[in-house]
Amino acid sequence: MSQLWQWYLLSWLTGSPLGALLALAVVWWLGDRFTFRVMPDPFRLLGRWRRISQLRRTLSVNPHDRRARLELAQLLLDVHRPAEAARALRPNVDAGDEDVHTAFTLGAALARSGEGDTAERVLAVARDAAPDFRAGEIDLELGRLRVRRGDLAGALEPLERLLVARPGSVEGRYWLARALAGLGRAVDARRVRDEAWREYAALPRFHRRQERPFAWRLRPARPALVLAAVLVAALLAGLVLGAAASPAPDADPDADASSSSIRS
Repeated sequence: MSQLWQWYLLSWLTGSPLGALLALAVVWWLGDRFTFRVMPDPFRLLGRWRRISQLRRTLSVNPHDRRARLELAQLLLDVHRPAEAARALRPNVDAGDEDVHTAFTLGAALARSGEGDTAERVLAVARDAAPDFRAGEIDLELGRLRVRRGDLAGALEPLERLLVARPGSVEGRYWLARALAGLGRAVDARRVRDEAWREYAALPRFHRRQERPFAWRLRPARPALVLAAVLVAALLAGLVLGAAASPAPDADPDADASSSSIRS
């Protein structure tokens, strides 16, 4: 069912096109929260943008505050502004910062903004400085970068290293399965996907939320069922609201006449 037909049906049920549009937006946002989590969380996003504004004001007063600049780059990376993150962090690198946090953040920003060759070199520096940084986060970034660039054979090594350091990584298995499938190793890719789903099912609830987008990309039928359930619930709620908002039927005129004759 297209979004237009959903809006039309909800408008007919509730009698309010604007209310139906708002309800549909809420339904799709809630459905996304339980499935792919592609839509941003407005509350967390608002907090990040407020912090970004604070850091930019700090840097306008003191442009040499390297700690503020690093935090700003990390937040810009979190809100999917990798090119801005790389530009924000360049002065720290030019000033001689070579710590693993700076190198990883810059490498990730370059990787996600399409500068793959430079990102590879910077991430290699970060890995040389701290191979176990964040339990394999550098290897995850390298594997993701290489899969997206089409270097599927090159992606295997960092992703396999990641799964040694972080055995419960569903995202790592997702990218590894993509690399294996692209190399024609369908049986191995299927095995890795099955392992990923078992790992996801065994994760604690708080950790499962982080891995859910990749687990459900491996089993797309699952989010489809959840979205269908959310839509049915929304339609039922629309029916209830529509029934409650409909005017009561007029009283029976014959009954009114009988009541009048009795009173007289």
